[in-house]
Amino acid sequence: MDYRYHCYVPAENGANSLPFNPCSLLDFQLLELGAGETWSGHSGNREILAVILGGTAHFTVGGEKFAAVGGRANVFSGKPHSVYIPYGTDFTIEAVAPVEIALPSAPSDLATAPYVIEPGQVASGRWGAANFGRGYHQILTEIAQPTLPARRLIVGETFTPSGNWSTYPPHRHKNDNLPAEAAHEEMYYFRVAPAGGFGICRMYTDEGYEENFTVRDHGVHMMPEGYHTVVSAPGYTTYYLWFLAGAQRTQGAHEDTDLSWVTKTVPLLRDLGH
Repeated sequence: MDYRYHCYVPAENGANSLPFNPCSLLDFQLLELGAGETWSGHSGNREILAVILGGTAHFTVGGEKFAAVGGRANVFSGKPHSVYIPYGTDFTIEAVAPVEIALPSAPSDLATAPYVIEPGQVASGRWGAANFGRGYHQILTEIAQPTLPARRLIVGETFTPSGNWSTYPPHRHKNDNLPAEAAHEEMYYFRVAPAGGFGICRMYTDEGYEENFTVRDHGVHMMPEGYHTVVSAPGYTTYYLWFLAGAQRTQGAHEDTDLSWVTKTVPLLRDLGH
């Protein structure tokens, strides 16, 4: 079977691109640099959010310089630093120490200055309850960072504990029917701890297509359509960077109606300490 919606992005030195991409708006690169190495690019007609997965780097974006951005050792070591790169902008990234940077992007025509998102600006909390509870970081969202400009990108991180489900009940972003649902493409970029672990990601559509794949380091789930959910193998935590793009940045998701009753149990489960 030819799977349509998942792949593994290379993690070699330099900028690594997706081997294929079914999305029309979203794209993704993974940048790996050793200490002292530099990489330069031009954003073209896209906005980019450079999320520091681990390490530290200097950024020059247009005429702006941002020194020593980053600091966490890896994605499991606290909130991230990020740099917003507007469309039509030259930029250079210089690694202070070995650095790993996620580069989600989407089309943009928003004329704005580049900026840094500090860890203190990143909202955190817990979604769900019991064995479908998971932690999150909201990095660039309309709700958590309403004053930070962006044209399409919505970005955050989720941490799914050992044996738990995430994005559960499964939901989709198919139709612009706010506040119930917004039409957005979405991608997940995965890491797993400890090393060698795994999870499972399930994606399915109303039309009957279904795809399941093993979540390992550098796996990417690309979702121009469909319901989606993730589970971590016992003993392992899965991380994913999630990013969305559509005609607007207001989020809205439609849960699988056969499973939406699970959401109604969250208040009770939390009252019971779960």
